[in-house]
Amino acid sequence: MRGNPVDPALGNPACPQARPIVGVLPDGTPYFAPVGQVVADGALVTCHLCGHAFRSVAAHLTSHGWTKAQYCEAFGLERRQSLEGADTRKLRAAAFTARMVFEPTLRTGSAHGRELARSGQLSRQAADAARGRPFPEQRRQRSRTAVSPAARTQLARANSERAHQRLATVADDVARRRGYADIGQLVRDMTRSGCSLTEISLDCGLHKDWMSRHLPRLDPAAAAAVAAGIDRLDARWMPVLAAIGFEDVASYLRHRHHAEHKSVNAIAREVGLSFHAVTSALSRHGLEVAPHTTKRHSAEARVAQVAAVLGVDSVAEFIEQRRAQGWTWQELSSASGQPQTWLRRQAAIQK
Repeated sequence: MRGNPVDPALGNPACPQARPIVGVLPDGTPYFAPVGQVVADGALVTCHLCGHAFRSVAAHLTSHGWTKAQYCEAFGLERRQSLEGADTRKLRAAAFTARMVFEPTLRTGSAHGRELARSGQLSRQAADAARGRPFPEQRRQRSRTAVSPAARTQLARANSERAHQRLATVADDVARRRGYADIGQLVRDMTRSGCSLTEISLDCGLHKDWMSRHLPRLDPAAAAAVAAGIDRLDARWMPVLAAIGFEDVASYLRHRHHAEHKSVNAIAREVGLSFHAVTSALSRHGLEVAPHTTKRHSAEARVAQVAAVLGVDSVAEFIEQRRAQGWTWQELSSASGQPQTWLRRQAAIQK
């Protein structure tokens, strides 16, 4: 155990006016002031080891058998932290100023120190000495309390907004110089031509990774399209689509497959691509593939046409009502003009 032995349960019987015990160090030494803090009251500073206040704790440490380096390390204080009251520091500063006038050795040492500071060698030596040494608790507390959490959040938000505004300015300038309304249009057009984001960045006079890093924030849709390879994969469709009056693959597929109910094979024949290329494009653009869409649409149109001729809402309803009245399948076929097998399928679908 370092320092004078003190029973933590009884306090410091030798110093009845001492502060109460705050805690105990890992080696069992009690302390009377918070770790990482210097408790000062006017001209006096409280000793962590005994809880009494002194003008200079540094001078008092010899009574405990401690050095200042040991004291600062044990209680999480900066090595340069003063352990003296304000009045004592002023007196020492005045005395040192007088000694600088009359003692050549001090003047020589001070001049050497200033030269080390100017050359940067003093900072390098300090960094070398501190390398591998953990931050003292005092510095951690200062860092935590230097800026309030709310202020830190506000500062981070302001910095983020300022950075985003700068990126947006750079992007707008690049797009304008290339004749585009925004950076997204520029990227889409160049990727259709087979350019990568790296090639686009370099072509625009930016760092090779600029587009990869910042496009997701500037234009998330364009970044997602590039990441999915949509524009590059759609490039081979564009000559055919432009000839038949469509501006993009998504609108073409939506019109042909969902509106006109053309099958995947029919679309593939029209654009000159494979069945799998069409199904891949439908999936890429988030469009559902409808199997046998042409036949299904024709079947649905036939059911609607027959229902309209019979004057009912649905063929299944017609069948159900007539069967309830005792009609045979042959009579139903004669009345509707449709084969019995077709009518039976419609009744089964309804069930």
